[in-house]
Amino acid sequence: MSTAPAEAKTWRFSRAFWVANSVEILERAAWYGVFVAITLYLSRILGYTDVEAATTAGLFSAGLYLLPTFSGAWADRIGYRRALMLAFGLLTVGYGSMWVLPELLQHAGLVTYGREVTFHGLDHHWARWLFVPIMVVVMIGGSFIKAVVTGTVARETDETNRARGYAIFYAMVNIGAFSGKTVVKPLRHAMGNEGLIVLNLFAAGMTLLALVLVVLFYRSARGAGESRSAAEIWQSLVAVLRRARLLVLIFIITGFWMVQGQLYATMPKYVLRMAGEGASPSWYANVNPLVVFTTVMLVTHLMRRRSALTSMTVGMFIMPVSAFCMAAGNMIGADHILGMHPVAFMMVVGIAFQGLAENFISPRYLEYFSLQAPRGEEGLYLGFSHLHSFLSAILGFVSSGFLLEKFCPDPRILPPDVQAQRLAHLAGQAPLPEAYAHAHFIWIFFVGVAVVSAVALIVYGRVTAAIDARRAAAA
Repeated sequence: MSTAPAEAKTWRFSRAFWVANSVEILERAAWYGVFVAITLYLSRILGYTDVEAATTAGLFSAGLYLLPTFSGAWADRIGYRRALMLAFGLLTVGYGSMWVLPELLQHAGLVTYGREVTFHGLDHHWARWLFVPIMVVVMIGGSFIKAVVTGTVARETDETNRARGYAIFYAMVNIGAFSGKTVVKPLRHAMGNEGLIVLNLFAAGMTLLALVLVVLFYRSARGAGESRSAAEIWQSLVAVLRRARLLVLIFIITGFWMVQGQLYATMPKYVLRMAGEGASPSWYANVNPLVVFTTVMLVTHLMRRRSALTSMTVGMFIMPVSAFCMAAGNMIGADHILGMHPVAFMMVVGIAFQGLAENFISPRYLEYFSLQAPRGEEGLYLGFSHLHSFLSAILGFVSSGFLLEKFCPDPRILPPDVQAQRLAHLAGQAPLPEAYAHAHFIWIFFVGVAVVSAVALIVYGRVTAAIDARRAAAA
């Protein structure tokens, strides 16, 4: 009997599935376009210090990883179509407000925008904190997207095509991320710092288009999924946190994501300050999804006979190499490497290693985490498996702010003669100012974080193996 009909069926998906994945591309393009430059926007447009910008962006990111479980429960109650409409409505208002806010500040005489930005007291004025409620709107809207789109993929597939459905979803996420980051450089090249403002208009346009697509085309024939109350979700979170083995694993993996998060927390400011305004941090960030996309299947094949813990350990020991490469750019005496500033070149190398490490860690972490959950509660526990991203967003971004302020400060806060020397150095006409001589210490700090996390994972594996052996012997 021919298997062609069954094979064809595995590639058949509902209209709701394709609409959800299409709007995922738009939402990811908007989010990554904005987020890869968020600390630049906060400092260069709103006058935040490095610490203020990093802390705000860290809380922004952390909320997006904590809220989806709760917003997902609400989405089950009101229906996915209404939830998507609400989400994209909030995102459009939020991103649009990030575009409007600078115009209001300029109208108030607190700042003058152009290729360069001149502050007139905004640095110390309460009005710059108007970004916080805007951030909350975007955060809530984004949390619905994370819950509803993945939920739609689950509802609109079955056992014959679920694996391919999630493969398509993963590809859409990476296409959106790559597209959004690619837009940043042309805007900055054409408009200077003012491009960081217009970027939010691009994001608002993407989410508005997504809203229109949902209103016109999103219809799901599947019924609502099981809904849980906020109290039940909270009880589940408490249950996960009471499991010492899972809690320790979350803290260890947090170290990896603290380093990985520097792609957004530290890297954009670092390369622009050390390699000049001609650097392309948003394009360098695209090296990560490119490496993940092209090597994840190879890594999975190579490690197929190894345990999840072994695979994660390999990845954890790649991360110190990644952070050291990023540090090395400021320690190389050459003026250029393959036509690139050494800081930029070694940053790209470090990001490539980072993407490789992610392939060893991320997929197998979910597998290992699910195996530690009580039988029948795997899905419930996996809902909280990304708590490491919540913790790493706060710890990684806040530490980035303090490290930048100490070792790679914002040029605008330095004396005029130091600013002039920095520009002369970038032109090859003066030595590097003392204020930036130890900028690579930032990455050395994260080398330490990565090494400690890798060693901790080895200890974790041996301790848990010994505990399991004792339990087996006792049984």
